[in-house]
Amino acid sequence: MTQIAIKRNCKPRRGFSLTTVWDALSLRRQRRNLARLDDRALEDIGITREQAEAEASRPIWDAPQFWQK
Repeated sequence: MTQIAIKRNCKPRRGFSLTTVWDALSLRRQRRNLARLDDRALEDIGITREQAEAEASRPIWDAPQFWQK
């Protein structure tokens, strides 16, 4: 049986750009708004106050994995 290995170069991570800054500011705004929601709104979206505070306290560079382009 013959095996073929395919070598693929990894895509370079995106560099620092205006888009990166825009995404970071957007993430900061979303987390700040999440922290401001009342308990009823948090219950509507299915998270607890502790989960909301934990997410809101994450550093700005700790973006969700799906944001890594």
